[in-house]
Amino acid sequence: MRAPSGEGPTLGTRLREARDHGFVGRAAERELFASMLAGTDSGALLWVHGPGGIGKSALLERLADDARAAGRAVVRVGGRTADGSVPEAFGAVPSEAGVVVVIDTFGRDAPTGGDVEEVLRRVFAPALPADALLVVASRRPPGPTWRTDPGWADLLRVIALGGLPPEDAAALLDTRGTPPELRERVLAFAGGHPLGLALAARSTGTATSAPGNWVPDHDIVAVLLTELVGTVPSASHRRVLEIAAHVQGTTEELLRSVLGGDDEAGALFDWLREQPYTGAGPAGLFPYDLVREVVDADFRWRDPEAYETVHRRIRGYLLERARTARGAQAQHVLEALIHLHRHGGVMPDYVTWRGRREVYEDVLRPEDHSAVVAMAKRAEGETSARIAAFWLDRQPAAFHVYRRVGTGEAVAFMAWLRLAAPAEEENDADPVVAAAWRHSRSAGPIREGEHLALARFVVYPDAYQRPSSVQDLVQITILSEWLRATRLAWSYLVVADWKFWQPQMDYLDQQPVDGEVAVGDRSFRLYGHDWRAVPAEPWLDRHLEEELFDVRGGPAAPANLLVLSRAEFDAAVRDALHSWRRPDRIAANPLTRGRLTAGLGADPADSLRQLLAEAVEALAQDPRTEHLYRAVTTTFFRGVPTQEAAAERLGLPLSTFRRHLARGLDEVGGVLWNKEVYGTIP
Repeated sequence: MRAPSGEGPTLGTRLREARDHGFVGRAAERELFASMLAGTDSGALLWVHGPGGIGKSALLERLADDARAAGRAVVRVGGRTADGSVPEAFGAVPSEAGVVVVIDTFGRDAPTGGDVEEVLRRVFAPALPADALLVVASRRPPGPTWRTDPGWADLLRVIALGGLPPEDAAALLDTRGTPPELRERVLAFAGGHPLGLALAARSTGTATSAPGNWVPDHDIVAVLLTELVGTVPSASHRRVLEIAAHVQGTTEELLRSVLGGDDEAGALFDWLREQPYTGAGPAGLFPYDLVREVVDADFRWRDPEAYETVHRRIRGYLLERARTARGAQAQHVLEALIHLHRHGGVMPDYVTWRGRREVYEDVLRPEDHSAVVAMAKRAEGETSARIAAFWLDRQPAAFHVYRRVGTGEAVAFMAWLRLAAPAEEENDADPVVAAAWRHSRSAGPIREGEHLALARFVVYPDAYQRPSSVQDLVQITILSEWLRATRLAWSYLVVADWKFWQPQMDYLDQQPVDGEVAVGDRSFRLYGHDWRAVPAEPWLDRHLEEELFDVRGGPAAPANLLVLSRAEFDAAVRDALHSWRRPDRIAANPLTRGRLTAGLGADPADSLRQLLAEAVEALAQDPRTEHLYRAVTTTFFRGVPTQEAAAERLGLPLSTFRRHLARGLDEVGGVLWNKEVYGTIP
């Protein structure tokens, strides 16, 4: 083989030129290193850490080039050996004055604080020339001994290398020739992760799908899994990682619930917290964005049935927490519920996922009243401003104010009105409320103990009725009201630009109320949902296939539950008791299609019979109603042919028996009505 002549460009030259062309960003990191080279920063060790594929090696290449350009000698040494012999891990100590020593992929297979790191800190680094610089790249930050060692305290500089900012990520895609129409989707997948961007950019050259439907192929996912995650210790560890990738934030409590009370939940949580690709926040642990994407995509593709099972368990846990959590914890839970909808359906088109980065929700304060009225006037006109002032006086607690982070300035508001009965003064003052009452009376009147609710105002003048960080928080508030409300019959949303919001209204099963409602010189449309007919659980299942697997075959709409008035309900109870020995008539009873029997069992008729028996049995538990119990059971459960025969069997005059039976039926109807409306049997 002939040796290079030393004349003309080499392959190495071409490689450096290609790397130079493909390198973007990292200006702050290079600026810090330049100050260390110039001596204006006294640091001697620059430790760069971050998850796999984040660009540590590319940065070290560029820093080495910067050192050479400054006239420094650059020496690369290893941080580990094939046989794991720690004393020989680094080789000979370089002795050139001003040398820059570069150690890449340091400690990749060993936890921070291992023997190799101790040799670096106590043996190798101290032997370098006094004016040397040491640059280390590792998946993990330096161990605590570096920071507690007084000798290294002033010499150590640490960079936690994160993803590229959006402008640099877009520039990287440009250098790789990504078609402009695919850029947004690639950025949504890879974020600022350089390896993910590079692999995705390469795949877009052969993409045949529509721009909005581009997804990474399984080869990309497999490569990224290997590079970002590597090998996990067991199937249990892999499942924990899959759970963490699917939910917004993972706590030990959530793991215990989803894994079925696994005794190892604590140890698995600790393992997850130690991983270099995992961060921590108020809602729990979370994988970094690209790790989340590829782990979730691989799980969905590899085991769809288990993927759906995990999704349902996570959702069930979050729903239970949503009904009991309060304050900031409740908001985290509701954000996590919305997060489960991030992949499919239309929700990604209407949620920015920015949440509290720009604004936060707060209570209404007395000094906010004038600002609220002014915002209503600016966004919706003088008439809406007068109506807002009316409700501020009548239901001030219904108002939520959204303030700018940092200044506390009120920039938006919404009002969630709760209405138990029509009031002439309210209907005269607000045509939207009047329209809601007209609709509920015709479509399914509220019953005693129930109420309707109305998202009367959603006002953010800077982005009126458009996706925004404010709208994200408003949707969290509305979802909270939908899931946590007790005895909510109808809820209504008031929409100005209904053509824009129609896809989301369809997705959320919010049905348009006929006609438009004029408020001053503006028109609004009402959308309503009867929560008695379609409660939370079946409502959440409407688009499950679409959300999890992007199957767009239309919603799996459950049959609406029948909503009965009190008179219709009592008549159905009497008919069910009269039909006790006729299974065909029990099965046709309206109560088998209502909330009373929903979710109790596979056969609504059997569930109805059980509920009737329990309600009748409740009469026997109170000495004041024992005589009513005897009248009801003798008439319907003992097989007597007539009321006269039942009265004779009980030794009662017919008139007395009939009085006892009527009161008994009223009591049974009342017990079951409590179950229908309030969800409990007293």
